[in-house]
Amino acid sequence: MGRIVVIGAGMGAMAGAARLAVAGHRVVVCERRETYGGALGRFARDGFGFDTGPGLLLLPAVQRDLFVKTGKEPLERCVGLRQVEPAVRHLFADGTGVSLPNSSRAGVREALDEALGGGAGERWAAFVNRARDAWDRARRPLLEEPLWPNWQVLADREPYPAEPVKRLWRRDRTASTVREIAEWELAGEPRLRALLESHPLEWGLDPRTAPAAAAVLPYLEQTFGVWSVDGGMRALATAVYERCRARRVEFRFGAPVARIVVADGRAAGVELGDGEVLEADHVVAGVAPAVLDALVPGTALRAPDEVPAQRVGASRLTVFLALRGARPEGTAHRTVVHSADPDGEVEALFGTVPTLPGQPTVQVLRTGDPAGVPDAEHEAVTLTATVPADGGTATEAYERAAGRMVEAAGRAVPGLADRLLWREVRTPVQVAADTAAPGGAVPAPALAAAGGRLLHQANDTRVPGLFLVGGWSHPGGGLPHAGMSGALVAGLIVEGPEFRGSQ
Repeated sequence: MGRIVVIGAGMGAMAGAARLAVAGHRVVVCERRETYGGALGRFARDGFGFDTGPGLLLLPAVQRDLFVKTGKEPLERCVGLRQVEPAVRHLFADGTGVSLPNSSRAGVREALDEALGGGAGERWAAFVNRARDAWDRARRPLLEEPLWPNWQVLADREPYPAEPVKRLWRRDRTASTVREIAEWELAGEPRLRALLESHPLEWGLDPRTAPAAAAVLPYLEQTFGVWSVDGGMRALATAVYERCRARRVEFRFGAPVARIVVADGRAAGVELGDGEVLEADHVVAGVAPAVLDALVPGTALRAPDEVPAQRVGASRLTVFLALRGARPEGTAHRTVVHSADPDGEVEALFGTVPTLPGQPTVQVLRTGDPAGVPDAEHEAVTLTATVPADGGTATEAYERAAGRMVEAAGRAVPGLADRLLWREVRTPVQVAADTAAPGGAVPAPALAAAGGRLLHQANDTRVPGLFLVGGWSHPGGGLPHAGMSGALVAGLIVEGPEFRGSQ
C-alpha cells in the first residue's frame, strides 16, 4: 500500500483518512491550524462552552458506518447520542408556535393541524410524501455514489414530483422552486411557507430560486431525526480524531501546505510552508476551491464540461449567550424564530448587493448539556442566523446585527435581557479563519436540477493521484455529506475508477 497525504483535518478529511488507514495505507494529515475538526470547534469562557459549528447531528448513520468500518467500537461507545424531543419548535411572525416531534410524520401532521388549523398538517404531509420520492430518486447519485461523469443528467432532471396546479387562465403549472412549492402546493399559507423556506435559507440558498429538489432538506430532518451529542459536537470531532489516531494516522498540526507537488503529470506529494516536501502516492485535499487553485497554480483540475467549482455562498453569524438561571424543564432544544419580514430578509441576503438582514430568522439552541455551563444555575444559549459571506463588513455592523438576533431570541427565551451575563459574537471572519473558505462561506449539500449550479465538483480530478474531500466537493456541505465524501474518496483510491459507491 502507498503513502497518502491529506490536506486539512476537517470532518470529511478525517473520515477519509481513517478509512484509508484501515485499508493499509500510510496516511499523514497536514493541518495549518493547531487542532482538528474544521468547523466543529469549541469556544469556552468563564466555565461556559459553545460549539462554533453545527450544534445538531443529522443522518447519524453516516457516522455509525464510519466507526463500524474503522474499528470494533461503535459510535455510541465513543460519544453519547440523544434524539432531540421535540425536534424543533417554530415561532412564527404572527405569534403562533408549533413544536414538531422527532421522526414522526403522523405527529408532525397532527401538531401542524392543531397549531395552524385549516388542513395545514395534511398539506404538509402530502408535500413530505412528494419529498420522499425526490429523496429516493436522488439519494444514491447525490450522496452514496461518486459524481456521475454524465452529471448533466442530474443538472437537468428534477427529482421532485411536483403536483400540477392550474393558475387561473393559464395552463397547468408545476412547481420548480421552493417558493413555488410554498405558494402552489402549500396554498400560500405564510407559516407553512416560513417552515419550508427556513431549510434552504439555513444553507444560504435563495428560496425564490432554489430548485424544488431542495424539498429533501426538510424531509431528511423529519424522517431520520435530529440528534445531539453529549459534550457538544466537538466531542464527535474528538471521537473521529481519536479513531484516526487508533488506526495510526499521523497528524502534523501547524503545518500549512504551500503547494501540491505535481510530477510527470500526477500528484506526487506536498510542499509545506517551511519548504519540507512530503512525497506521496496520492494527495487528498479537503480545502475550498480558491485555496485548491492556489496550491496547484497553472494546472487544470477540471475540464470545461465538468461541474464548475462553487465559490460563492452565504455564511453564518453566531452569538453565544451566557445566562444566569437554570434552563427550565421541558425547554425545546432548538427553536426557530422566524423573521417578521421574510421577503425583506431574502432580498437583503440574495439581492444585487447582499447585506445583513434587518429582521433575520434566528435559530436558538438551548442544549441543557452540563458540559456547556459552569453549574446547574446557569444556561448557555447559541443564536445563529444566515448572513452573506464576508466582503468587508464592519465589526460595528455585525454587533448591531447580533443585537437584533438577541432581540428576536427574546421571543424564545423569556426574561432573556434580565438573565444575560455576557454575549460573544462570532462573525464570518472567524468562520473563514477556521475553515479557510473565502468570506467564511458555508457550502450547501449538493442538489439536483437548477442546471447543475448546486452540484459540487467530483472527488477525483484531471490530475491523477489528486482527490477532493469535504464540504466543497461532492456530495457537498453538512456533516453527513462531508462524511460520505470521505467514504467516496477512500473507495476511489482503494478500488479505483470502477468504484461505484457504498452499499
